[in-house]
This record gives sequence, structure tokens and C-alpha cells, in this order.
Amino acid sequence: MKRSLFGRFWPNATALVLFALFLFPVYWMFATSFKPRGDILSDDPVWFPVDPTFEHYRTAFDADNFWNFWQNSLTVTLLAVGCSLLIALFASFAIARMRFRGRTGVILLFMFAQMAPWEVMVISVYMLVRDADMLNSLVPLTLFYTVMVLPLTILTLRTYVAAVPKDLEEAAMVDGATRTQAFRKVIFPLLAPGLMATSLFGFITAWNEFALVLVVNKEAEAQTLPLWLSQFQTNFGDDWGATMAAASLFSLPILLLFLYLQRKVTAGLTAGAVKG
Repeated sequence: MKRSLFGRFWPNATALVLFALFLFPVYWMFATSFKPRGDILSDDPVWFPVDPTFEHYRTAFDADNFWNFWQNSLTVTLLAVGCSLLIALFASFAIARMRFRGRTGVILLFMFAQMAPWEVMVISVYMLVRDADMLNSLVPLTLFYTVMVLPLTILTLRTYVAAVPKDLEEAAMVDGATRTQAFRKVIFPLLAPGLMATSLFGFITAWNEFALVLVVNKEAEAQTLPLWLSQFQTNFGDDWGATMAAASLFSLPILLLFLYLQRKVTAGLTAGAVKG
């Protein structure tokens, strides 16, 4: 009995410590965004904003082109995630279900593409966009963000498609359904967990991307929120209160999306187990 209690204590204690370590920077960011300037620059750390202020959020909202940056980020991110999911849905089905020459090579190619550091390709991408006369446009960002998240999206959905028993698909086809109808009515509903997980990954990747938009889009009208975070400076250095408020606003959609999709992924796993 003692050994059983001891065995359960250490995993739980380790999980709590890791949870606190990962949560503290997020808490400190949000707490600092509400602190007066004096508490932020104090030699003694102020752990909780006793006299909260919204001055830093007003500074962030009043920044030049804030709403334009927000609209650009949301547009590019949603389009990239939607395009990558649509392409990956059919590509993953083909890789998981069909046997063709070079199939293993295609899978390896996607793995290598996922491991490639996209930052080293920024100059090449800039030259391509410049030669196409598409600088300061959201179209190149959407295309390249789609390419960035596509490899992992395909590899992840492939495992979900392969996990669906072929018997379900074949049974639907025996009952008169076409392959397309079997995919839409049998396989697609069971892919909900994979679609949610990959869409979350794609959203975070595209939403946080900084290097490419910094090089390709120089005009403020075509920039996104990651560049907006670097604007909060004063004559005496960085305005940390406004920076933390801006970072909180920037992180809030990701946090809300994660909380929402986390429940959807769990529901999708349960629904898939029942349907299977």
C-alpha cells in the first residue's frame, strides 16, 4: 500500500512542478500588463498587481495599424490552415490507403521537409516573391505558411486515416456507397481528433511566424502582429508594460483556441471509439 502511494506521489508531484514552471511565464506576462510602471521597474518584484491599471492596454490598442495588423494575421492564418487541411486530407488518404511506386519516398520527403529550418530559406523566398512582383502582399505569406504547416499536417492525418479499419470503408462500399461517399460518411467523421490537433499546430505556426513577414512585407499595411510587438519603445528603452499588454493580446487567441480545441479533441476521440 505504501509503495503504491509512493508510486503515485512522484508522478503527480513532477507534473505539478512542470505545470508551475510552464504556467509562471504566462502568469507573469498577464500580471505585468496590469502593473503600474513603477511596479514594473521596481527592484523588488511585485508578484501581484495590487493597483491594476489598463494604461498599457490603451497604449497597445492606440498603436498605429493595430487593427490592420490583427486583420492581416487572422486572414493569413485562417487561409493557410484551411488550405493545408484541405490538401492534407486527400494526400493523407492517398498515402495511407493506396499503394503506389515511390510511396515510401514521398513519406520520407515530407519528413525531411518538416525537419527543414525554414528560416534559412527566407532569402530564397524573398527573391521568388520579388521576381513575381508580389512584395507587400498577403498572398505569398498565405502560400508559404501553407507549405510550412503542410508536411506535419499530412503525416499526422495519415496516422489517423491508417488507424481507421478498412472493413468499415469496405462495408460501406458493399452497401452501395462509392469510395468518395465512404470517405465522407465513414472515414471523415473519425478524423476529428487529427483535424483538431493539426489545425491547432498550423494556427500556432502561422500566427507566430516572424522572419518571413519581416523580409517580404516592409509596408505596415501588409504586416502582421508579430512585427507589431516590436514597436513599444520609449526614449528610455522598451515600454515593458505596453509590450506585455501587446503580448497578452497576441497570445489570447492561441490560448482560447487551445482551450476550445482541447475539449473538441477529447470529444472526437470518444466519438471515434464509439463509431468504431
